[in-house]
Amino acid sequence: MPTKAKISKSKTRRSRTKNRKKLVIVESPAKAKTIQKYLGRTYRVIASKGHVRDLPRSKMGVDIDNDYQPHYISIRGKGDTIKMLRSEAKKAKKIYLASDPDREGESIAWHLSHLLGLNVKDKNRVTFNEITKDAVKRSFKHPRSIDMNLVDSQQARRILDRLVGYSISPLLWKKVKRGLSAGRVQSIALWLIIKRENEIKKFKPKEYWTINSKMKKGAKKFDAEFFSLTSKKATIHNNDQVQAILKQLNQKKPLKVTKVTKRQRKRQPQPPFTTSTMQQAANRQLKFRTGKTMMAAQQLYEGINIGKEGNQGLITYMRTDSTRISVIAKHEASTFLHKEYGAEYAATKPIKGKLPEGAQDAHEAIRPTSVFRTPTSLKKYLTRDQFRLYQLIWKRFVASQMTPAIMHTMSVMMEQNNVKFKANGLKMVFPGFLKVYSVNNEKDNILPDLTKDDLVTIDQIHPDQHFTQPPARYSEANLIKMLEGNGVGRPSTYAPTLATIQKRYYVKLVGQRFVPTELGEIVNKIIEEYFPDIINIDFTADLENKLDDIEEKKQNWIKVIDTFYHPFSNEVNHAEKNMENVQIKDKLAGFNCKICGAPMVIKMGRYGKFYACSRFPDCRNTEAIVQKIGVKCPKCKIGEVIERKSKRNRKFYGCSRFPKCDFVSWDKPIGRNCPKDGKYLVEKVFKHGTQVVCPNGDYEEPIQK
Repeated sequence: MPTKAKISKSKTRRSRTKNRKKLVIVESPAKAKTIQKYLGRTYRVIASKGHVRDLPRSKMGVDIDNDYQPHYISIRGKGDTIKMLRSEAKKAKKIYLASDPDREGESIAWHLSHLLGLNVKDKNRVTFNEITKDAVKRSFKHPRSIDMNLVDSQQARRILDRLVGYSISPLLWKKVKRGLSAGRVQSIALWLIIKRENEIKKFKPKEYWTINSKMKKGAKKFDAEFFSLTSKKATIHNNDQVQAILKQLNQKKPLKVTKVTKRQRKRQPQPPFTTSTMQQAANRQLKFRTGKTMMAAQQLYEGINIGKEGNQGLITYMRTDSTRISVIAKHEASTFLHKEYGAEYAATKPIKGKLPEGAQDAHEAIRPTSVFRTPTSLKKYLTRDQFRLYQLIWKRFVASQMTPAIMHTMSVMMEQNNVKFKANGLKMVFPGFLKVYSVNNEKDNILPDLTKDDLVTIDQIHPDQHFTQPPARYSEANLIKMLEGNGVGRPSTYAPTLATIQKRYYVKLVGQRFVPTELGEIVNKIIEEYFPDIINIDFTADLENKLDDIEEKKQNWIKVIDTFYHPFSNEVNHAEKNMENVQIKDKLAGFNCKICGAPMVIKMGRYGKFYACSRFPDCRNTEAIVQKIGVKCPKCKIGEVIERKSKRNRKFYGCSRFPKCDFVSWDKPIGRNCPKDGKYLVEKVFKHGTQVVCPNGDYEEPIQK
């Protein structure tokens, strides 16, 4: 018979097995906290904090002679996390892998399964497009096995990028300078920026003129512009042509209305956001950098504590190229619009966006998880950045489910002595979606009630000289739009790509526009000469499509890499033999070293230019290059105010005597004092101009446009 001790141990063992929890592994602690609340006590949710395994940083890590097999290792610094994951896995009743619902998330789940000794065929993978209670619970009812097609697609991208980066980068280190790098998508982004810069340099402005007038019918005045001397719109090239037109026009005589065109125009709303359109809108409307947008979106997706409801995921998954919306979300939006605005504002057939070529359409568009969580109701729970982005996403989604705006347009043609003027009018009849989401505020420009053969008089007339402008440099929004439009990169790649080319100092942002650096132009010239396929847009877009084909099981990942690598390796060998060393010559700074007296020079560093002693390495004196603004420090009255950059690359102003003087200001001091309290005045920059103000808020001058 069994002893009491054995019976007791057996009961304890059964009790432990019975009390074991189901383990859920996600990427981030914030996501873990939100999901833990939904699943309850029988589950334990922990975070892997991103990837746990990757290719080694110190070497290629890809066995080219053995079907490009990758050599994965545990990521340095993840030891404690891996130890915790293994410990929790041993105690778990069952393990679920709940990383993000994309290629990268599938890859993380696959790496975790290897790390924890799980069978990749087990049905332990759960995904959800939104972190809401219903969506999360529903996903745990239908777990699946790891999708190896998604894993192979992500792995192929990772290996391709490693082959390119670890083949070209050593050449750049050897032939140019250490610390440089090259990649598939980043090389095209850099090439586009430099191509645009060359277009700007070659651009020759052309003169043209406009003749604007203020017309009058009765007491009503309205604007009109010179149209032509014939039936087609004319361009005025110089002042001589202007004077000839004004001579032909008798300003004391009325003009006769020859044509009046009235139309009703509908303006359709835009579809909900995809990743790239969200990044573009946030950049244009909120002045958010791409990285900032994705960080705020990640936080909104993973969950925010909103008071009594606790942690809630506020938006759907933010890496998507689809504009598709679920039936439930459409119904909820319709209910909201009927209640808040009325039936006339709710679209019966909401707008459908066109998918870009190569789009995966794997997830819904980016939308609020509940349209009833209005931005105003959440404002007190969100940071400023989170609130502004959530408001943008919420408004765009709601507007996409609304009816079009209806406008009456009116076009009037007037003539005298064969001189034709044209006036355009606009009247909003029904705002539709513009009641919620209006970017370009369309203001009414109502013309008087004019009919054919009416007479109008000239109240004022003034010609203006203009010059054609060169193409604008790329902003982050425009560059993302260009990359996406050409099929280069995918939603998850744009933010890291733009961050890399700035981090390497290949480009810099000036007035929120990309300007290539000397170093960027050197690297681009080398890539252009020796690796033309890397900056061939069609070639790269085709490669992206092949990666999508791997996901859909239309292509084998090894074959795709092999087809790319053989001609690429020949280019690498050719460059190794023929590429000459590139010397970035130092320029004299114009002053001597404070330590040894030798001339200082301007050197090119990894993070830009700086002053260094010409006797380096015998003398290691260096100084930052600072921009003086011509104003004495308002605090110490000794130092000069200079431009500085914060860790996040934001411009601010400080004293040249720092740390002896700790004066700092986000706004530019102008060298005058406030007439009210004697404090220094600063210049604030707004969209519509600059304004001189007192930091205390007691004094301000008119805005200068």
